[in-house]
Amino acid sequence: MKQKPHVVVVGAGAFGGWTALYLTRRGARVTLVDAWGPGNSRASSGGETRVIRATYGPRAVYTHLALRALALWQEHERRWQRHLFHPIGVLWLVEDDDTYEQAALPILKQAGARFEQLSGAETAKRYPQINCERVRWAIFEQDGGYLTARRACAAVLDAVRAEGGAYRQLAVQPPAAPRGSTLGAVQLSDGSALVADAFVFACGPWLGSLFPDVIGDRVRPTRQEVFFFGTPPGDRRFTEEALPVWADHANHFMYGIPGNEWRGFKVADDARGPVFDPTVGERLPSPEALRSARDYLAFRFPALKEAPLLEARVCQYENSPDEHFIIDRHPGAENVWLVGGGSGHGFKHGPAVGELVAGLVLTGQAPDPQFRLSRFPK
Repeated sequence: MKQKPHVVVVGAGAFGGWTALYLTRRGARVTLVDAWGPGNSRASSGGETRVIRATYGPRAVYTHLALRALALWQEHERRWQRHLFHPIGVLWLVEDDDTYEQAALPILKQAGARFEQLSGAETAKRYPQINCERVRWAIFEQDGGYLTARRACAAVLDAVRAEGGAYRQLAVQPPAAPRGSTLGAVQLSDGSALVADAFVFACGPWLGSLFPDVIGDRVRPTRQEVFFFGTPPGDRRFTEEALPVWADHANHFMYGIPGNEWRGFKVADDARGPVFDPTVGERLPSPEALRSARDYLAFRFPALKEAPLLEARVCQYENSPDEHFIIDRHPGAENVWLVGGGSGHGFKHGPAVGELVAGLVLTGQAPDPQFRLSRFPK
């Protein structure tokens, strides 16, 4: 590349925004593009809060990536003097099948994560507001917690601009077939074109539609629902002062965040929903999902059985078939990088992924085999 290459980054969410920031810091001339803005209501990086945790079963790559991201989140909080991270811990509740958590324990230890292993009785004593009747043991991640999502995306954009990057709020058209082995430009929704030396497409659930031949269904947006319930007035048992983030592998994966900066008690089902169009899909919560969330709440947090619904949100995951990230070159264009497949767990990794991708783009190194497109059958 030239001494100061021009790199266009498409998508101002968790992956794209941080990639643009680290490219700028490494000396590139950067133009960040997004159709609706960072953390907007259609984006997978939108909404109020996201969990940050290091427990990933046997997948050590994400434990290490999450711990690197955590250090970077904390560094940027100090640098920007903005409150983005709530270090309230993450509690993993284990009932019968503990395969995932057992696999995580040696990896957490090897990576240097701070955690406690609690018995069911210890968990119940420490958190009496949780029904631990069937909980056999638990992992408590002392350094986990939650991040403010929409606010963080805006903070990253502010930093990109402050450090010399440019931002344009326009849609990018699906790229034409590369000429030779490179892409020369992308067309924007206002009729203009952006010419650059390299391109990074980190556009979440839209990655498959922009590259139907290379990505297509390898990034599959699914409809997800999140609910915020109201706690009794003056009751501090269900705030972040008294409860950590919790993750529950009882029947399937449920998780939640207390407090949420006074927005309510968040309950979400990690089960993959139906295929969803992030551009035109209606974002109305379904009665079935609300009923399921209420049933779960009544079981695990009995004192909230009659809690009123304060807010509901429909967002999306963008799942890869194996739930690994996609970080790789376009097979037909050596100056195009495709970054996505957040699969519901990508937000926390944003700064570490941005740091990683910026290095790959500017040095030409090969990505981790676990993230390459070649892992998928042709």
